[in-house]
Amino acid sequence: MSGVSRHYVLAAGGTGGHLLPAFALAVELERRGHHVALVTDERGAKIPGKPSFLPAHVLPAGRLGKNPLSLLKGLRAIWRGRAMALRLFESFEPSCVVGFGGYPALPALLAAQAAKIPTVIHEQNAVLGRVNRFLAKRVNAIATSYHEVDRLDPKLWGKVHLVGNPVRPEVLALRGEAFPEFTEDSLFRVLVTGGSQGASVLSEVVPDGLAMLPPALCHRLQVTQQCRPEDLEAVRARYAGHQIPAELGTYFEDMASRLAEAHLFIGRAGASTIAELTAVGRPSILVPLPIATDDHQAANTREVVKAGGARAIRQAGFTPKELAKQIQAMALHPQELANAAHSAWNCGLPKAVEELADLVESFGGEPLMDVIRVDSGAGQAISGSEALARERVE
Repeated sequence: MSGVSRHYVLAAGGTGGHLLPAFALAVELERRGHHVALVTDERGAKIPGKPSFLPAHVLPAGRLGKNPLSLLKGLRAIWRGRAMALRLFESFEPSCVVGFGGYPALPALLAAQAAKIPTVIHEQNAVLGRVNRFLAKRVNAIATSYHEVDRLDPKLWGKVHLVGNPVRPEVLALRGEAFPEFTEDSLFRVLVTGGSQGASVLSEVVPDGLAMLPPALCHRLQVTQQCRPEDLEAVRARYAGHQIPAELGTYFEDMASRLAEAHLFIGRAGASTIAELTAVGRPSILVPLPIATDDHQAANTREVVKAGGARAIRQAGFTPKELAKQIQAMALHPQELANAAHSAWNCGLPKAVEELADLVESFGGEPLMDVIRVDSGAGQAISGSEALARERVE
């Protein structure tokens, strides 16, 4: 903690993936005695979970499409947002502006650079997003959530800081708890979600895939599944037909406690999902969203799959038979599931919000903290503790 109160502006797109880490950083900076403001769009200002102390400033933010007319309209909106951000900075006087990706972050970061205010971008995914890619050369620091990040110019690795993706405190609190007991006689608890809106492909495939498991697993199943409202009754009928106990809903308030009880997670591979699974240490079968920009969800799975904490199935090959096959490989022998849980746990970066706050705090009068160093030979980011360990070995 610096002991000096400063002002920081956080700029994020209007989705939960961009805003949740921004909210987490806002809480940490406020805890350290700083004043924080949020810049987003109208959708982002309405996202649940915004801290009560955090004022939200809505700026125009156009998208830069290929159509000449939409491009011109987008550029005009960005320019108006930039002018509004400059006026905000004149009164708020931030020490640093932090961008979390998404087009609504662009005007504030362009304004900060015009006003010579230090800028940091945080990338939640394993592929650098379009706005962050556009800004990467101009910012003072790039905070990443994965050791390897696609679409990141190798020349910029010198300002890369691996911090991780901040997760909700109630999820992070589960990191110290043991993996729930899983024996040949215990219940087999499976948690299925498709992100904030559910995913119809999971509703279609998962019930039939679970029904294809050997009796030793199938008879012990206890399923919790988040569905789209329009899929709910059809999924309920599928589970009833298979005689598999399942609790279904369109939204679960207590997702953290359900994750704590789960032996296996099945779902999409968004950045927040991966961060929470690795923070808690839960094995998973991940089905990347095929239309995700730059196929970033598939890239998000690489690290945890390589470590043995998850298995990834492309949606084109996501069939009941393939799902049953992958579940058996992980859960037929109880110790295999526990091993996968431990592998996922080892991929977690539980100090993400503290290290991101350290990095942001380092702008505004204090020397840059050694949150991360870069192994330039391997072209990968390494944490400060890893660098220290390597120095000792060498």
